Amino acid sequence: MLSDQTFSRYSRQIALSEIGEQGQKRLLNAHVLIIGCGGLGSAAALYLAGAGVGRMVLVDDDTIESNNLHRQVVYRSKDVGRSKTKAMADQLTALNGDVQLRGLNHRLDDTQLSMEVMLADIVLDCSDNIETRHLINQVCYKQKTPLISAAAIGWQGQFAVFDYSDTNGCYRCLYPFDQLNHDTNCQSMGVVGAVVGILGNYQALAALQMLALDEFIVATSQLHLFDGKTMSWQTVAISRDSFCSVCGNLDNRLQVMDEEMQ
Repeated sequence: MLSDQTFSRYSRQIALSEIGEQGQKRLLNAHVLIIGCGGLGSAAALYLAGAGVGRMVLVDDDTIESNNLHRQVVYRSKDVGRSKTKAMADQLTALNGDVQLRGLNHRLDDTQLSMEVMLADIVLDCSDNIETRHLINQVCYKQKTPLISAAAIGWQGQFAVFDYSDTNGCYRCLYPFDQLNHDTNCQSMGVVGAVVGILGNYQALAALQMLALDEFIVATSQLHLFDGKTMSWQTVAISRDSFCSVCGNLDNRLQVMDEEMQ
């Protein structure tokens, strides 16, 4: 049974037939790993904390700069120079003191990432580089932990949900290369803050589906592309690559590994 105070706080969620008290209990017992505390992580973490997710682990090795504030809305001007994980934890605690928060102010190596993914019910990839995304994808696939990925640049954004209990493609099937041929970060190309917020909110919404309902309603293994200028979405199916070094056929994967070692 939820306490009267807890029931009152989340009553608007509990009123939804899909969630109810049981769904709220699942949220209160949930454990989410958020990798990246920038614009995507800011939006996602705020809504997950507001919804009553019980435990969140925040991972980022960066400090706050003034040019972050237009899109990383969890922070305040007084936070410039502070660790992102610590400043975010303070804001989330102010929003919902019942959420248990743990911040990791460094990049995770393979071993620690594997441990954190093992402890989590779901992972949100809010990182800003393809090397990290590939590592997160590889660990989540190996441990069959659901992964929600998003990215944004300029007026464009993309979003995908991977439920690794199925046999569909993974993030590497979508992006088989390890490096980008050109510089595509916010510093060089710019980004509209609201676009980042939309994608981060989509990550939070997909996470709430899985955590509260114990299943995704949104289709998995699909790439959702957002155009902030026209405010339109396109959806593309992500096909499994039989030669994918993460989720492909074992014989094909061994062939790829041999080629990479040569």
